[in-house]
Order: sequence, then C-alpha cells, then structure tokens
Amino acid sequence: MQGFGTLMSLLNLALMLFTGFAFFDAVIRREDAFRAADKQTKPMWLIFLGLSFLVSLIFPLLSFLPIIGLIASIVYVVDVRPAVRAISGGGGPRRGGSSSDGPYGPYNGGR
Repeated sequence: MQGFGTLMSLLNLALMLFTGFAFFDAVIRREDAFRAADKQTKPMWLIFLGLSFLVSLIFPLLSFLPIIGLIASIVYVVDVRPAVRAISGGGGPRRGGSSSDGPYGPYNGGR
C-alpha cells in the first residue's frame, strides 16, 4: 500500500508541475494574441489555469476536481498555446530568420 501512496504523490506532483507550467505560460503571453487566435481571452484562461493549479495543490488526485483542472490544462497546452505562439511569433530558435535559412545560417544554393 505504501507503493501506491508514493505513486499517487508523484502523480500529484506531476499534475502540479503541469498546471503550474500552463498557468505561467499563459501569464507571459500577450493578451491580444488570445483574441487574434480566437481562443477566448487571457483573463479567462488565467482564471481556469489558476484554479486548476490551486485545486491540484489542495485536493488529492482521487477527487474529480483535479481531473477537470488537468483537462483544462491539456486543452490550453495542446490547442491554445500553439495558436497563441504562432500569432505572437513565439519562441523558436529561428526568430527573425527568413524562409531560406538553414540550421547554420542562410542557404544560398551553393553560390
């Protein structure tokens, strides 16, 4: 039975880290990118993800509330985050590069 308790503790920690990541990511994104991506508003996502994080801190994973918070966090990470990042120009190593840039700089076709 102690092994099950350890497993549940690790799952709770993973849930807290995941919902915390989703909340922090929503905090650093621009508000207008949410509207431009047609993904509700930033305050709405901050409320959902903040409540998800708080619920994961307070309630054990066997309750249904952390599962609802996990679903909200998954929706944010899988659907909303990529759309908002695409609009705000977010976060790749090739920021500011052209379409002909290779991994080590511009590709000039062997000229």
